[in-house]
Amino acid sequence: MFLDGVKTTVLAGHYGSGKTQIATHLALELRKRHERVTLCDLDIVNPYFRTIDNRELLEGAGIRLISSAYAGTNVELAGFPPEAASVFDDAGVVSVIDVGGDDRGALALGRYAGRLKENAAILLVINKYRPLSADARDACEICREIEIAGRFRFTGIVNNSNLGAETTAETVLSSLPYAEEISQTLCLPVIAVSVARKLKGELSESIENLWCMELYRKWVTL
Repeated sequence: MFLDGVKTTVLAGHYGSGKTQIATHLALELRKRHERVTLCDLDIVNPYFRTIDNRELLEGAGIRLISSAYAGTNVELAGFPPEAASVFDDAGVVSVIDVGGDDRGALALGRYAGRLKENAAILLVINKYRPLSADARDACEICREIEIAGRFRFTGIVNNSNLGAETTAETVLSSLPYAEEISQTLCLPVIAVSVARKLKGELSESIENLWCMELYRKWVTL
């Protein structure tokens, strides 16, 4: 797996890039390899697409979910989960942290920035087909704003470019130059290209670092 040996994986990026869906799948993959896995939802910005929507799936797989007390409700408060510090305190836990969109969401992680160890992966999730980040230059600017707000530096990129249920193999292939431009500008590797599992047959020979996932619930993005 592309994150072997990593204790803490942070996922951040533009609104709607698919961080939460990526976080869910990553936690499930890690659970196949590790006894104790925690998924921490630090998204204090968007009350709608939350990991708590998949609580049953995650807990059924033996994954601990940490999220705001207000997640999944119609109360729009930035409820920061006090248990979040435990993902850094417990050396025996492998964790995934889902950070809110853009620089505002990254502020939540800023208080823990100094505790991200060397064996942490901080990944920028990109989606060419989202408004405001369709241009590679704009996506790079968003990245820099997130890094400043969160007081961390990204270590890699996940290309999650998709159009939801309308995504085709050509949709994904057309996003590769976009991802490569971001990679070269930021000097960051594209460690994975995430796609729905149904596209594996059409893309496996064209994309070396393909990451195939199932879709859970009725989410419009991967």
